[in-house]
Amino acid sequence: MIRNIYAKCGISADSTSAVAKYEDIHANDPPRTRVTISNEGNKKSGVYRLAAVCVLLLFVFLLIAITVLWVKYNTLTKERPQLQLERDQYQQELSKLHSALLNLGWRYFNRRFYYISTVKKSWGGTRQDCIKRGADLVTINSTEEQEFMSKNFAGTEAWIGLLDTETEGTFKWVDGSPLTTEFWWNGEPNDYEQSEDCVITGYTRAKSNILTWADYPCNHPAVGICEMKIFN
Repeated sequence: MIRNIYAKCGISADSTSAVAKYEDIHANDPPRTRVTISNEGNKKSGVYRLAAVCVLLLFVFLLIAITVLWVKYNTLTKERPQLQLERDQYQQELSKLHSALLNLGWRYFNRRFYYISTVKKSWGGTRQDCIKRGADLVTINSTEEQEFMSKNFAGTEAWIGLLDTETEGTFKWVDGSPLTTEFWWNGEPNDYEQSEDCVITGYTRAKSNILTWADYPCNHPAVGICEMKIFN
C-alpha cells in the first residue's frame, strides 16, 4: 500500500526501498510520549540544578574568605598603634642601654659592644673577667672588625678569644668556631719554645695596622678585649 502511494507521488522504487528500510529500522522504536519528553527535561533540569549548586557553593566560599580577611585586616589595623608604641619603647630602652655602655667604656661597632680591660692577667683570667661582664673574649671574623680593633685599641697587646690548646696549629675561637679569617704578623704563629697557645692582637713589633696577631704563652699577663653580642 505504501509503495502504491509512493508510486502515485512519483517516487521511484529505489527511493521507496530506502524509505521502507528506514521504516523497518525504526519500526520498533518506542513512541515519544509525554513521559519520555518529561524525563528528558528532568535530566536537563538536574544538570542545570547541579551547576547552580556548584556556583552557589563557590560564592559562599569566596564570601567566607573575604569575611575572614576583612576581620584580620581590622584586627591588625587596631593593633598597629599598640605595636608601634611598643616598638618606640623598645628603641628608647636600647638607646638608654647604648648610652650607659658607652659611659662605662664600651665601644660600639656593627651590632656589637667591645671593652678593653685595664688589668693585665693571663688569658684564662682575662676571659673570666669578660664573662663576669656578660661578655666573652672577642672573636674577629672580618677585615672591618680587625680594622676597628686596630683603630680603637692601637698600641696595646690584648688577648682575643683564639687559641690552639686542643690541637697544636689548629686555632679555634672561644665559641668553638674554626678560624677562617686570619691577621697574623709575619712569622706568626710560631709556637716559640712549644709554649704559645693563646693569641693577642696589637703585637708591639707589628708594623701593620691590620696584621697584628701573635701567639703567646697563655699565662703571659696582658689586657683583653671583651665582646658583648646583644644583637644576633
